[in-house]
Amino acid sequence: MSHSQTLGQRLRQQSTAALLGFAALFLSLSVAISVGAVQIPLSTVWGVFANQLIPDLVEQTWSQGREAIVWEIRFPRALLAMMVGAGLAIVGASLQAVTRNSLADPHLLGISSGGAFGAILALLHTGLFIGLLTVPLMAFLGALMATAIVLGVTRFADAASADRLVLAGVAVSFIIMACANVLIFLGDPRATHTVVFWMLGGLGLAQWDQLVYPLAILVLSGAWLFTQAGSLNAMTVGDETASTLGIPVTRFRRLVFVAGALVTGVMVAFSGLIGFIGLMVPHVVRLLFGGDYQRVLPWSALLGAIFLLWADIVARTIMAPEDMPIGIVTGLTGGVFFVWILRQRAET
Repeated sequence: MSHSQTLGQRLRQQSTAALLGFAALFLSLSVAISVGAVQIPLSTVWGVFANQLIPDLVEQTWSQGREAIVWEIRFPRALLAMMVGAGLAIVGASLQAVTRNSLADPHLLGISSGGAFGAILALLHTGLFIGLLTVPLMAFLGALMATAIVLGVTRFADAASADRLVLAGVAVSFIIMACANVLIFLGDPRATHTVVFWMLGGLGLAQWDQLVYPLAILVLSGAWLFTQAGSLNAMTVGDETASTLGIPVTRFRRLVFVAGALVTGVMVAFSGLIGFIGLMVPHVVRLLFGGDYQRVLPWSALLGAIFLLWADIVARTIMAPEDMPIGIVTGLTGGVFFVWILRQRAET
């Protein structure tokens, strides 16, 4: 078989996989909007969507209550799930490249804890001093602070290896969460119930007018990370190899950490602490599609969005009509996956 035929076959396989992936995403989105305490037919779901785009395009055969459930509650919730899943997955994949550690994850490296600290500080103590942007801004600053502390600890402890970087992240995460608990303890007891959202993770507060913030950050940071796929590939080989290719290793690693802190901080601000997505999804992607970051990043975003949609479906249906915090679902799944990774590492 000639090179051109091989290339054509590979492109057809990639196109087929992409079509199947987007079909799975569309199906997952449809199911996420349809199921819940009130079951809504898929025809109603997309009829409401069509009429919102073009009024009276579809004859309305559903009640105003069902339309409100679909458009005002479940649609923004499902879209937020897609953004958060995609964002955390690409951050995890990028961190695993620059740390050369398959266990790197925004949750394990303390970035998520820093974002939660900033969000809790805004909710309980500073107030919304710049309106709706206060919580995302404070969450980003908290995530950036956590990133700086982790990098500072690794330098102070001379923990340059990737494994020690993860250990430093875990230690910093415990410290920051202890400080966050102090903020909760000192806060107004009548307002602390809102903090449960951040601590356990949830998508129930998603609103249309707020989705623009995580979307903008995901698009900008994700686009930059996608353009750096070649550099991320080089970083997985080693710092020396990356340096010989002209990559400013230290500066690039810091930029990836800052981009990861930005995405994680904003996602945490809107969804609370949702762990292990950045750990699990890139591993699955590499098993299915290889380690080239030109495939790892887009597929991580796609599978991360699908995974969190289904995690939210489980969270909303397993104890219906009550919503289980989605962080519990991802934590249980991620914990099992983490043990599996440790087992695989032990066998190699």
